[in-house]
Amino acid sequence: MKSRVWWLVLAALLPLPAMALTGEEVMKQSQAAFLYPGKDFKARVTMKLIGKDGGERVRELVMLRKNFGAPGGEQKYFMVFFKPADVKDMSFMTYKYPAKDDDRWMFIPAVNMVKRIAAQDNRSSFVGSDFTYEDVSGRDIEDDSHVIEREEKLGGQDCYVVKSTPKKGDADFGHKITWVAKANFLPLKEDQFDRKGAAYKLFTADEVVVIKGHPTVIRRTMKNQQSGHRTEVTYANTDYELGIEDSLFSERFLRQPPRKWLE
Repeated sequence: MKSRVWWLVLAALLPLPAMALTGEEVMKQSQAAFLYPGKDFKARVTMKLIGKDGGERVRELVMLRKNFGAPGGEQKYFMVFFKPADVKDMSFMTYKYPAKDDDRWMFIPAVNMVKRIAAQDNRSSFVGSDFTYEDVSGRDIEDDSHVIEREEKLGGQDCYVVKSTPKKGDADFGHKITWVAKANFLPLKEDQFDRKGAAYKLFTADEVVVIKGHPTVIRRTMKNQQSGHRTEVTYANTDYELGIEDSLFSERFLRQPPRKWLE
């Protein structure tokens, strides 16, 4: 009897084994790390659109983002383009909602018009790049089923490898495989396949730095493996916790954004 009591006491003192995460839990933590760090965020963004033949087009913009709630909750994005001349002063705004369609607007200075972007266009190209509107602000975790297929190293980092499959037929991909770093839950690589199972698009996180305690992907690439076209994105002057006002995210500022947030 004393021996049994001793073993019960010993078992109570030993650390509990870590609970295994599900695929959905890994992807929720990944989205929180990738899209929701800090209360707000700002970066100067350079997008290189590179054709199969190596020809380049470059776009430069400022991106602002603010969270309105916990990770996975509502967010608002505001972007203003500077280069090239054909998109100069064009601005873009997104209201991201959990579990319902996002609201998106674009100001087109050439015709002095604010255009509402339809919800069904969320998988359309973002300003001619290989990223979609949905890639910019994130896809709802609940839209896909997620299964951890295995665990392996990628670039020396231990990763969860998660297969995500759309629950409905509204996606332009059949499934995707994501390598999520165990250390910080950032997505290091995402391999998308079309509905026939052929390689479609490939995302890679090319450089990660820590800014104000937040691991941040400051260089990333999206490549269309079927066309050979790719988009390389670099973040500069990246910062968090800036105190961005709620009022910035309004239609009236699409036409004339406050200069202090564009510097």
